[in-house]
Amino acid sequence: MPARTTSSTGRSDLIADAALVLLAERGMRGLTHRAVDEAAGLPQGSTSNHARTRQALLEAAVRRLAEREAQVLMPDGPPTEEYGDVDGVDGVLDGLSLALHRYLTAHRALLVCRYELALEATRRPELREFYDRAGAAFREPLVAMMRAAGSAEPERHALSVVAWCEGLMFSCAVGSYHASVPSRDELRKGFEELLRGMLGT
Repeated sequence: MPARTTSSTGRSDLIADAALVLLAERGMRGLTHRAVDEAAGLPQGSTSNHARTRQALLEAAVRRLAEREAQVLMPDGPPTEEYGDVDGVDGVLDGLSLALHRYLTAHRALLVCRYELALEATRRPELREFYDRAGAAFREPLVAMMRAAGSAEPERHALSVVAWCEGLMFSCAVGSYHASVPSRDELRKGFEELLRGMLGT
């Protein structure tokens, strides 16, 4: 159970983290203000005071999910335009394979949360807009990586990489390959086939 905290930021993170735990364990139906209070070890009504509506609670979960995904995928911060200049494609391959392997082996629950929230966003236009804004923070660094790798069409190639990653993550987290996570070397080989094929190298 998360430790109690008195700071406003700490309380917000505690509530949002508890919401993510519930989403992963119980799904969207299990996410209620009362359940978050219990999961976070907070007095009844604490979550309602922080996020008065369900929309506000969902936005808090999306925001926290984006923060935690960034810690997993980009622990050193987002890459810059110079990312990969030294190692070129190899540098991008190393970074992508490491990030994806880290996600699949140690943070599967975050993937389940993402799928729950993404599906809910298809039914809530106001959440869709918020969810898309949060996701944009990951798109721009990937475009920068594709540009650094020598792509003449970094936006289009970034979309292809995202589609490949999303399909693999879904299959390995909740799909037919959930019992078998590829090694980092296997992921790197898959990335290399995709990337070198797109770039013509």
